[in-house]
Amino acid sequence: MKIGILTSSRADYGIYLPLLNKIKTDTFFEMEIIAFGTHTLKYNGYTLNEIQNDQYQKIHTISTLISNDDEQSIATSYGLTTLKFADFWTNHKYDLVFCLGDRFEMSAAVQAGIPFGVQFAHIHGGETTLGAIDNIYRHQISLASKLHFTTTDDYSTKVQELQGSDKNIFTVGSLSLDNIANFEPIEKDVFYEMFSIPNEDFALVTFHPETVATKKNAEYAAEMKEALAEILKDLNLIITMPNADTLGSIFRQKIEDLKAENSGKVILIENFGKKNYFSAMCYAKVLVGNTSSGIIEAASFGKYVVNVGDRQKGRAQSANTIDSNFNATNIINNIKLQIKENSFKGENIYLREGAADSIIKYMKEYEKF
Repeated sequence: MKIGILTSSRADYGIYLPLLNKIKTDTFFEMEIIAFGTHTLKYNGYTLNEIQNDQYQKIHTISTLISNDDEQSIATSYGLTTLKFADFWTNHKYDLVFCLGDRFEMSAAVQAGIPFGVQFAHIHGGETTLGAIDNIYRHQISLASKLHFTTTDDYSTKVQELQGSDKNIFTVGSLSLDNIANFEPIEKDVFYEMFSIPNEDFALVTFHPETVATKKNAEYAAEMKEALAEILKDLNLIITMPNADTLGSIFRQKIEDLKAENSGKVILIENFGKKNYFSAMCYAKVLVGNTSSGIIEAASFGKYVVNVGDRQKGRAQSANTIDSNFNATNIINNIKLQIKENSFKGENIYLREGAADSIIKYMKEYEKF
């Protein structure tokens, strides 16, 4: 069975890894990686290197993004991605192509495949994020897909509503958490030395722009910076940088300003990679920001989360998460509340055992449907 894997960012590649490692060693499959989006941009850490280091037999590389991040540039990048993939789908055929999540460039690659009858399998469909236009892209991808692997039963129900059928929809849990019970972080001393982290408590921080209320991003970024500057009195900060979303450069500039003003207490990371990021999560005092990893993964590491703004609004949360609006005082107060807590002992609603094995099982049975 010939499988294509669409990956457009550091985030989706890290989620895919448990599945990719199993497919790679299963002779039933012939797998090709299709890397595009921010993977090819030096500005975003050139994460293509990480894929190449994992030594897949075949990696296709497609440059699809322009450097600016205003609304016109994002729309132009969408169109460029569609054009590039019109050529790609003309020349490459697969039994099944995996797509993941909700990025605009992922949507463009999938939309280009519709006239070619590409059989898409979508991971993380049915979810809701009202503060991001990714919500629209995610549903577009679901409508174009033939197989669906969701994280919760409620999200499976949402996909059923979208496509008007319950056919080929499977609840498997979050793929990124596959075999998480056996995860061993990098030894603390080694990890801290790798990234020049002081041996002090830190918050793990990730902020992306809100792509629905784009006109407020300058205000939101200023509130973020004010809050983080105050939290630096209690914690160091490890900040993973914003991705290639509309007006992400506004947040990036404020973060770089914060670093310049507090160089010994702020560490900026363009691309951690999955094991390093999970290790950072293990050692962090608290997670702060508006990224899906705080919602989906942090509970499995016993971490409390301050989720800021509307980017993740509508996404189901475990009991480790507290919500805050983009107001510096509220962010600060909520962080201080969370760092008073000990390790979170509750359930992660996104965790199910054997996600990758379940996906492979349904893949092998796909022709039967």
